Amino acid sequence: MTGRAEENVQPNCLELKAKMQSNGHELASSLSMELEEESQRKETEKRAKGRDREMLMLRQFQISTFELFQSPKQPGCSSSRSVPLPRTRFYRSSDFRAMADTSGNGGTNVGKLYLGMDFGTSGARFTVIDEQGEIRAQGKREYPRFMREESMDWASSWKATLFSLLEDIPITVRSLVSSISLDGTSATTLILNSESGEVLCQPFLYNQSCPDALPEVKSIAPANHTVCSGSSTLCKLVSWWNLKLPKRESAVLLHQADWLLWLLHGRLGVSDYNNALKVGYDPESESYPSWLLSQPYSHLLPMVQAPGTSIGNLKEIIRRQFGFPDDCIVCTGTTDSIAAFLAARATEPGKAVTSLGSTLAIKLLSTKRVDDARYGVYSHRLDDKWLVGGASNTGGAILRQLFSDEQLERLSREIDPTVASSLDYYPLQSSGERFPVADPNLAPRLLPRPESDVEYLHGILESIARIEGKGYKLLKEMGATEAEEVLTAGGGAKNDTWIKIRERVLGLPVSKAVHTEASYGASLLALKGAKQNNGL
Repeated sequence: MTGRAEENVQPNCLELKAKMQSNGHELASSLSMELEEESQRKETEKRAKGRDREMLMLRQFQISTFELFQSPKQPGCSSSRSVPLPRTRFYRSSDFRAMADTSGNGGTNVGKLYLGMDFGTSGARFTVIDEQGEIRAQGKREYPRFMREESMDWASSWKATLFSLLEDIPITVRSLVSSISLDGTSATTLILNSESGEVLCQPFLYNQSCPDALPEVKSIAPANHTVCSGSSTLCKLVSWWNLKLPKRESAVLLHQADWLLWLLHGRLGVSDYNNALKVGYDPESESYPSWLLSQPYSHLLPMVQAPGTSIGNLKEIIRRQFGFPDDCIVCTGTTDSIAAFLAARATEPGKAVTSLGSTLAIKLLSTKRVDDARYGVYSHRLDDKWLVGGASNTGGAILRQLFSDEQLERLSREIDPTVASSLDYYPLQSSGERFPVADPNLAPRLLPRPESDVEYLHGILESIARIEGKGYKLLKEMGATEAEEVLTAGGGAKNDTWIKIRERVLGLPVSKAVHTEASYGASLLALKGAKQNNGL
């Protein structure tokens, strides 16, 4: 009996042992898989850490990410050039705290502060100043890549950047900020549901052209009006309206700066007369013209106020989260180019700013308004004056094409700026010019090239200076105030030899602007708004 039982038990024990071994292998395999999955999960979390940090502000504020609906692609709308999509760059808060006190007073009370932010083409900056215009803190961020349906989700990227910049400002600085303003790229346009704030389509970027709408716009607007350009805000509005999409009857148009400011103050449908110029607003009469108000889409047009006007208090949830004062206000903004002009602090008629970047752009403060779409000349209102501007296709881009930075610096030192060059060029990267010559077929002229690189660079720098001079002369002929002094911004402002050449060619005092960042100009708008709000 016992023997039979042992015989019966033996195979059962063997089977049990085999099963245990099998289960052990399975358990080991399972544990191995779990460990591998855990490792992969940690690696994924590590890679996603940067993106999680960007979205942290959105979650903390319970500010929902708007659902973006891609507009049907139109053959009529295009982008004139690709927009760079840089990788996100983060800065630790400590990087900014080190800059918070520039007065040398050991961090003593500096009084009220004023925050300006600049949202440019590839990134954003902030500058905090005191009442005397001294910089107390500054910093920058590149736009993070948020993708939606294989395209850049610009609205989410700008939004995340906005709250990241607020986070970057040292808490001790935030607690003293009395007023906030910001600027955005001109003609960058968003269309929202006026009831929910939902973004109804991907933003129209500053350089996006909608030639399909241009004939309709030209048929209603006066000849040579600022809106008579395929990249104008009005052309973008008309192009979207003609798609006949749902919810268009309850939509509202905002510019990039308007939308970002709305996230801060919560009052939907407010703009400024600098941003609203390219949608057809008349800053002289301070109203939309009748030819625009009679259109079926006129209900989308935002209310317009002067730049630097108080809209309301910063949202309570943002004040509490970041530690801004209870009485911190948000003011209307402006465009990035206007903010850059404001930064130079050219406040009297006859003062001008030439920006020597990839292209040559001039802006002149005038007592008289000048507009001519043929030359791309238009005037922005600045309080009781006019900022008249034009842009040439010549500039630093052609210099970079011909010389390295090291060559430009070395060769410039060998040029005698007091001696005129006999070479006469029209430096362009490709055919076409609008200001000060309106000729879409104008060919580049960069020959003959002398054997000496010093002589060649001298000829190019002087030729660009002559084009600049023709620009100011044209503005005067159109009726603008004559230029009396020129401040310089952009990369070309670093070239002292070029400044001396331009001073000789223009016959005017030429110098480098002390402040050139648009975020500094936006902070001056915040200061202006705070003073007006306090009755000063």
